[in-house]
Amino acid sequence: MPLSASRSRSIGLFLTALSLLFALTGCGNKAKPAAGRSAGAPAPVIVGKVQRKVVPLTLEAIGAVEPSRTASVRSQVTGTLVKINFKEGQDVREGDILFEIDSRPFQNSLRSAEADLQRIKVQLGTAQAQVDRYRTLSEGALVSQEQFQAISDSARALQSQQLASESAAANARLQLDYCTIRSPLAGRTGNVAVHEGDLVRVNDAGGQLVTVHQISPINVTFAVPQQYFGSLVRYRADGALKIKVIPPGTDERAEDGELTFMDNTVDVSTGTLKLKGTFPNAQQRLWPGQFATVTVTLAAPEVMTVASSAIQTSQAGQHIYIVKADQTAELRPVVVERLVGPVAVIAKGAAEGETVVIDGQLRVVPGRPVEIKSPDGSAKSGKGPKGGGEKAPAKDATADANPSEDKKAP
Repeated sequence: MPLSASRSRSIGLFLTALSLLFALTGCGNKAKPAAGRSAGAPAPVIVGKVQRKVVPLTLEAIGAVEPSRTASVRSQVTGTLVKINFKEGQDVREGDILFEIDSRPFQNSLRSAEADLQRIKVQLGTAQAQVDRYRTLSEGALVSQEQFQAISDSARALQSQQLASESAAANARLQLDYCTIRSPLAGRTGNVAVHEGDLVRVNDAGGQLVTVHQISPINVTFAVPQQYFGSLVRYRADGALKIKVIPPGTDERAEDGELTFMDNTVDVSTGTLKLKGTFPNAQQRLWPGQFATVTVTLAAPEVMTVASSAIQTSQAGQHIYIVKADQTAELRPVVVERLVGPVAVIAKGAAEGETVVIDGQLRVVPGRPVEIKSPDGSAKSGKGPKGGGEKAPAKDATADANPSEDKKAP
């Protein structure tokens, strides 16, 4: 009896397993037609247009902002500083009085030099009168030639003394002028290193009184790899190269300038070429010592473009999918010249106005139909890319890109 019950359970388990096997086999057979039907369904894709537009050819680097002119103001005489005529950080004009040094000792020196000069002039006048008188007497043989020659030599010696006295008076006058220290250029003053009442000395080590930076206009110095030297020379020959600089901060508006300097040698330690751009800096958004993003525009050619997401890469090379008029996909090999942000510049393989797949390429099969979707996922009406009932794409990926603002090295 126990043997019969065990046999019954074994038979029951066998029948259950057999039923499950038939059920799974039946499900697999039913799934095949469904798969066959989905294989012919159009692949949903998002498309864009091949467009001809201006895409600047640019170089990008990090630059350092530098003043266009810098002056370290020092005293040229030794004396007591009696007045400071500006505040730290103030804008000054060229020729503005910055410092005044006690001028009384220099006024005394000037008066002494002028007195010596006046004495020499009187002596020279007397000597010249004697020369004229002795010349007449010499011609009448009333005085010897030796006496006339001695009087003439004395007059010439006094002429030399007059020149020396004039030079001493001019130097004293210059020393007096140095007591008033003026700004050598228009710019902004920095930290003042002295105070009223300090004794300032000429040629004193560390005797800098103040530094004046000219920041309007201002320069930005940067370096690019040496392989761009040929391009810079070629495009610069056609005219001044435009430069944009974005200073650090929340305001990302660019300052416009132009390339004004190219170094005459490549730095052998870094393999880079030093360049310098000049900017008007009317609003003083660029400040000496800043680091800023620099973009040099070499040229602005009109080229064929597609969205960079349209570019696919395989073992055969780069290609795109073109949607033809019958709404089937065509695999088209292309030559990509460069990528500029969301835009790819096509050198060969695409024509203006063609419809290209920019999203959904994974399910696209060349020669098979596609279904154009809007970026929001809804289907578009119309029979094809050029169908009369098709609405304009809600968003063209290539149209959104603004290549003129992209900063990509070629």
